[in-house]
Amino acid sequence: MLKIKSFVFSPIQENTYLLYNVHNECMIIDPGCYFPEEKDELKGFITQSGLIPRMLLNTHCHLDHVFGNKFIAETYSLTLQLHAKEKMLLDYAPTSGLMYNMPFDNYTGDYLFLKEGDLIKLGEDELAVIEAPGHSPGHICFYCAKQNFIISGDVLFNRSIGRTDLPGGDHDALIKNIKEKLLILPDETVVYSGHGPETTIGEEKKYNPFLN
Repeated sequence: MLKIKSFVFSPIQENTYLLYNVHNECMIIDPGCYFPEEKDELKGFITQSGLIPRMLLNTHCHLDHVFGNKFIAETYSLTLQLHAKEKMLLDYAPTSGLMYNMPFDNYTGDYLFLKEGDLIKLGEDELAVIEAPGHSPGHICFYCAKQNFIISGDVLFNRSIGRTDLPGGDHDALIKNIKEKLLILPDETVVYSGHGPETTIGEEKKYNPFLN
């Protein structure tokens, strides 16, 4: 049984997710901690909860989702896991940071590349990788069928969808992937997005103005 702890980090208000199990093993998804006090908050929760970080995952590699990659990887000796098509975005992220006046040190370690259908296992729990590009070229989501939730990154939000005006964005592909890969999940599936409050697949089917 996975528990989910979320943090809202950086001026871009990105949702960072920490998933942990009964054995106190955890994974960190999209660490957006930018300021030192945000890194301290994330590390403090891990330490105080007695958690053992096992994995570092990115749904995609826009700068607000990768600010903390280097910090987490070096602090806990983890290898970054992402889709191969996001590597180009990750390499570009520091340049992007300078454009937003948010310089940062990028991750420089090895990579484990994820693809559709891969299973990410933490003890007895597992997340299935769903490829859903459109917001970015290699965007992936992490779906837990057993507990009815999905970490959707910037694909699907509460009453909104990911922007597609950034390099590598594709509006038609995003809509197609949302409809064919996310909206087919059970209505009660909880959606934990990259920004904003959580929602459910059923609610977005009914009320999301971009999907009707």
